[in-house]
Amino acid sequence: MNKIVPISLLFFLIGTASIFAQAKSDAVLVAKDTTKLEEIDPLTPAKAAFYSAILPGLGQAYNKKYWKIPLVYGAIGTSLYFYIDNNKKYHDYRDAYKRRLEGYNDDNYQFLDDDRLIAGQKFYQRNRDLSALFVVGFYVLNIIDANVDAALIQFNVNERLSMRPEIYPSDVTFKPNVGLTLNYTFK
Repeated sequence: MNKIVPISLLFFLIGTASIFAQAKSDAVLVAKDTTKLEEIDPLTPAKAAFYSAILPGLGQAYNKKYWKIPLVYGAIGTSLYFYIDNNKKYHDYRDAYKRRLEGYNDDNYQFLDDDRLIAGQKFYQRNRDLSALFVVGFYVLNIIDANVDAALIQFNVNERLSMRPEIYPSDVTFKPNVGLTLNYTFK
């Protein structure tokens, strides 16, 4: 008798659970979308690029990436320093060579012959031109960085875009298979 009461209680609970599980509900549950979609401004990348073109680093400040501003000025400033330094040395060698052609030998490069002065001019002229190219390159890179960064800030990454690992049984052997499913819902 003692065993009959728990067993009957167990069958009673299973029976009522199956009755409630099979009961059809007419209520429709609607999931409320709690993610707020941000407004996308298509002109933001153009504004950031324009600001960086006007003043290098201003586009990075517009994007609130303040840590990039010293990098921009460091790159452009270093290249500009080397341009000015190589230009000064180029003019020194050129002026010394011109004075040698006029017959004077009172320059700072008395220990160099004419061929070395010409080689020095070519060396510093090439380095000056490369430095100018780097100044322009870093300036353009500053504009491109501000534009791309502003475009990527607006990139939509939320819960709707997801990748979930999923374990599903094989149709033949019923052994679990591991796979990766990419689900995207167009709404």
